[in-house]
Amino acid sequence: MPLIKTETIIKADIETCFNLARNIDIHQESLKYYGEIAISGKTTGLIELGEFVIWEARHLGFVQHLTSQIIEFEQSSYFVDEMVSGAFKSCRHEYAFSESDNNTIMTNVFYFESPYGILGKVVDRLFLKKYVSNLLVKRNNFLKQKAEAN
Repeated sequence: MPLIKTETIIKADIETCFNLARNIDIHQESLKYYGEIAISGKTTGLIELGEFVIWEARHLGFVQHLTSQIIEFEQSSYFVDEMVSGAFKSCRHEYAFSESDNNTIMTNVFYFESPYGILGKVVDRLFLKKYVSNLLVKRNNFLKQKAEAN
């Protein structure tokens, strides 16, 4: 199962960073290049524990739908969304926030598993891990810019 880990240092308070990361409107804005929109469930504002969202997006030339749910949540420090249904066999995204020297450190850990057995593993290694890594870095940079602009 591929694992992607990113760490972003943001010159903003932890609460601002935490709320930007779980804001549905900001998520859509950060990934508008991919046509990512919330079409059902929690479609605007701050997502909370137990809530779900159904996303529609265009990735790798295909329109896809992914349902994710917040399964763990600790105010201002940690939350996890997990895929309920979608293109992956499984998908889990952990967000952790800590403070250091008047900055917030946002750590993302993203696990995913493609379907189709050995073929899926080959696709993961050849390009999907890099594709998802680039997407996460773009999103993190967008969140950093938003947070530091406040």
